[in-house]
Amino acid sequence: MRVPAKDGPGRLLGALAAVALCAVGCKVPLGQVVDAGWVHEQQTIPYEDPAPLPSVPIPNLPSPPTVAADKPSDRDSWTLSLDEAIRVTLENTKVVRIFTGLGAVNSGRTIYDAAIATTAIDQQQARFDPALTADLTYTRNESPVFGPILGDRLGTGVVGSRLDVLRKSVGLSKVNTLGGRAAVNVIDDVTRQSPAGGGPNPTDRRALEFSYTQPLLQGGGFQFNTAPIVLARIDTERSYFQFKNATQDLVRGTIEAYWNLVFARLAVWATEIQYDQAEESYKIAMARRVVGLGDAGTEAQAKVTFNQFRASLIAARADVLDREAALRNVIGLPPADGRVLIPTSSPANLRLKPEWDLLLRFAEQRRPDIVELKLVLEADAQRKLQAENSALPRLDATALYRWNGLSGRLAPFGERVTGDPSQFTDWTVGATFSVPLGLREGRARVREQDLIIVKDRANLEQGLHSAGHELALTVRQLESAYEQYLAFRDTRAAAFVNLDLQTARFREGTVIFLNVLQALNDWGNAIRSEARALTDYNILLATLEQQTGTILETHGLVFVEERFRAIGPLCLPGREREYPQDLQPVGEPTRYPGRGVPSESAFDLTKPEIRSKSPEGPPPPKRKIPENPAK
Repeated sequence: MRVPAKDGPGRLLGALAAVALCAVGCKVPLGQVVDAGWVHEQQTIPYEDPAPLPSVPIPNLPSPPTVAADKPSDRDSWTLSLDEAIRVTLENTKVVRIFTGLGAVNSGRTIYDAAIATTAIDQQQARFDPALTADLTYTRNESPVFGPILGDRLGTGVVGSRLDVLRKSVGLSKVNTLGGRAAVNVIDDVTRQSPAGGGPNPTDRRALEFSYTQPLLQGGGFQFNTAPIVLARIDTERSYFQFKNATQDLVRGTIEAYWNLVFARLAVWATEIQYDQAEESYKIAMARRVVGLGDAGTEAQAKVTFNQFRASLIAARADVLDREAALRNVIGLPPADGRVLIPTSSPANLRLKPEWDLLLRFAEQRRPDIVELKLVLEADAQRKLQAENSALPRLDATALYRWNGLSGRLAPFGERVTGDPSQFTDWTVGATFSVPLGLREGRARVREQDLIIVKDRANLEQGLHSAGHELALTVRQLESAYEQYLAFRDTRAAAFVNLDLQTARFREGTVIFLNVLQALNDWGNAIRSEARALTDYNILLATLEQQTGTILETHGLVFVEERFRAIGPLCLPGREREYPQDLQPVGEPTRYPGRGVPSESAFDLTKPEIRSKSPEGPPPPKRKIPENPAK
């Protein structure tokens, strides 16, 4: 077969070179460049107008209450115990929030993290699943050579032959946990040659082969090959304990926000009493000056005090709105829903006697952050196994056995000739050895992993050290808060008696107004200090539970996997399976039940007597005193 010489390849290369030079040296329109399959260097920051992006439905929320416009009587009351607040928090938790005092921020943890991490286990186990391969290729080779040509004046020229090969193969292979790979393959090659030679044409070669390769050093061994699965399981555990740690922060934040609201409501009650007392004292000072029993200085001082308490009352009411909004935020409620939250759980007022050794033991065993550090060390041990294996020489044993068969058709009659596959067999047994001289990289990896283990063990020791100091600080603060609570409780009783005496004497005109002002401030400060100390004590109880890793169990909370159905690996209808979807905290807390009355009623809410008998002396002239003398 003659093959004429052509200059096609040279022209094609020239055309490609011209296109490349034009693209580099000329300004090609961007649309044409994109159509050509490539773009210029990125020299600008691409962005799109956010307006066309899909919008998120905005809930229909009322405007939030403010200190100027809020009327609690216009809002429905929602009596909320601390146990119910914790339950609502968990029901509204898809993204774990962290309490920040007057709000809550995203912790970066969600209920889906552990389930997502679980998928890595199947991904690593998939390495040991059988693999099916199938191959179908058709190949045509035309090879020009110089050879004799009958009838040609030169007697020789460029001739060629064509070889068509249809290759079909099916194989099944599997890697075992020792690192060995077993495979079975069926191969069928049909070859047709043109012009035909002296043998059968076409020919059909069939083969069945079994092979096995086993790493004896590097890449071999049960522990090395299962280490990725163990690491995936450890990562899943770490994700679980990270989520548990974030959930503990969330529960503690809910408790803190709840008691902060209780304190703010009690502070409003005390400030309202101070406001009423200051208003009454101001009216008395005005009346005494009118009848000539007082002076303008006392009246001015009473007016200043009254307006100061009026400003304090506004700030206290605003703080209640802020604390209620913070509690709404952390438990997952909207900023406003037409309801006012009224806490109904009583704070604990009994002294806790902590057992120091037991606290340390609980922290070492149950704190999620300490458990995570222990899991990091377990992962380091698995990575060291991998590093030590990679530092070994490569020694692989191989074995192969093949049955060969051949058939074809003989020209010119097309008679089929077939050979018995059992007569023709191949087998191979051998070993392959390779090693980088010095094993520098492998030994460096082992040394690196040894140092990482030492570092992570030091981090674990530091974590226990910090946990001990945190527990010690909380225990000291617990004792301090409780002792302050007892002291301020006695101070409040004494301040109540003093305020009553000073107010009575001021009405009688035997003491100056500054005595009443001092007594009024002392009484209000004592109430706030007592309430602050007791609510801090309850917050510290939750902090101690969190630092020992037992806050969830203490409040009766557990984790439950919710399931979702997904189609099985074979993608066949009716093969749906259940897989973990999320890790939802559930439970019915019972430690702080509601009492049916506001939480501040747990304190002594005895009001000092504001009004008493009129001061002795002639009655004051009839004069209208405005309800708000500050105007």
